[in-house]
Amino acid sequence: MLPIVDKPLIQYAVEEAIAAGATRLVFVTGTSKRAIEDHFDVDAGLEQALSAAGKEDLLATIREIVPAGVSCIYIRQGEPLGLGHAVLCARPAVGDEPFFVHLADDLIYGEPGCLAQMADEHSRHGGSVVAVQVVPPDRTSSYGIVAIDGKAGNRITRIVEKPQPKDAPSNQAVVGRYLLVPEIFDKLESTGRGAGGEIQLTDAIADMLADFPVHALSFTGERYDCGSKLGYLKATIAYALAHPEVADDFKQYLATVDLT
Repeated sequence: MLPIVDKPLIQYAVEEAIAAGATRLVFVTGTSKRAIEDHFDVDAGLEQALSAAGKEDLLATIREIVPAGVSCIYIRQGEPLGLGHAVLCARPAVGDEPFFVHLADDLIYGEPGCLAQMADEHSRHGGSVVAVQVVPPDRTSSYGIVAIDGKAGNRITRIVEKPQPKDAPSNQAVVGRYLLVPEIFDKLESTGRGAGGEIQLTDAIADMLADFPVHALSFTGERYDCGSKLGYLKATIAYALAHPEVADDFKQYLATVDLT
């Protein structure tokens, strides 16, 4: 729910998913965390007050948070057992069809959005798709790292969760976007706890490689790791400089900042 300029990160995630064709949004949240549900809920009283006050622009903004034809489902992850467990919790709502996994802390600025690029890749090759980015070799222990067969449509041949640099199969790192086929759920059911004592989505994907194709997509766009202080600050500046209401004034302000 951290804001970037005038919207929380989760709102950017929703807009990217809708632009990629998603119409059913499944939010997997922690116990006692209601802020996401509250953000996407309908507030009839507020809408009536804005309408009565003639604040049509604000009213339109609120109504566009979840456009017509898009539904929201909320699922509790009872224990913090990792990303793989969170994805498994969503199985009843997802059903037997390919689906996106979107980690909102990874904000990607680009057009078209990263998920739309992944949907296009899926339409070309089928199977699952994961977004990857080159990282410095000394940062491999912070990511899932893949080995890729460039002659087979960038098909992933190996994926390792948070390897030390000397053990990493490459410096191509998985970032917070996945398009997965439903067979991943059976793999997650049988995946034991991995790194950090959690059920790792990376481990389930590794179990799938022999039977189902998984392709790596080097997406077009700028990624900001908003789970870090520096990444969050970079994202705020980048989005402010692109915002139609504040960009010009913000540029003028930055010109006055003494960086010495």
